[in-house]
Amino acid sequence: MDATVVDRESVGPNTFTLTFDTPDGFEGVAGQFVRLAGEIDGEEYARFYTLSSPDTEGTFEITVEVAEESGPFSDYLADLAAGDEVPVAGPFGDEYYDGEARAVVLAGGPGIGAAVAIAEAAVANDAEAAVVYRYEGEPAHEERLDALVDAGADVTLLGGEADGQEFDAAVDAVVTGADGEGVFVYGFAEFVEAATDAIERAGVDPDGAKVESFG
Repeated sequence: MDATVVDRESVGPNTFTLTFDTPDGFEGVAGQFVRLAGEIDGEEYARFYTLSSPDTEGTFEITVEVAEESGPFSDYLADLAAGDEVPVAGPFGDEYYDGEARAVVLAGGPGIGAAVAIAEAAVANDAEAAVVYRYEGEPAHEERLDALVDAGADVTLLGGEADGQEFDAAVDAVVTGADGEGVFVYGFAEFVEAATDAIERAGVDPDGAKVESFG
């Protein structure tokens, strides 16, 4: 199926969102991901992106980070404008917000898209939400993170100067192991390993966490 771009917005350094009209029959929830495709210089590309919108009613959103190692597809997405159509498949993934009474999201780098989506979905469900976001440089989605704080969510931002002990302390402060708590981890493999270790040090079984590694 094809999805039509309706908006593009910068949400941080080298980071932007694309909002699409939701095609008929497309239903996803916060934490799931989609596959976008496109042709670049005669070569077919397809990449996966986590939803960064709390739902897919009417529209859905992804967050894209452009870096030197991102490859040509990120540049292709950066050049899209309202009205452009992109082949989309999905949604995919079993690690999503499923009405938990408390959602704790540990996000590294581009995992922030999933983090804001899950936290917003939890707040909309009158549930508790907490986000620990580790990033390099400057954070993305600051406006939405500020709005989550205003809505009562617990948000901790850890820049590149933060060490492992600070990260462990932040995780320990929000992971409670209480009934009804869901712990979510989104990021690259190195971050996922650090996050699951921190969950275990907080006294909670990391096997119960919902984890998506970006490779």
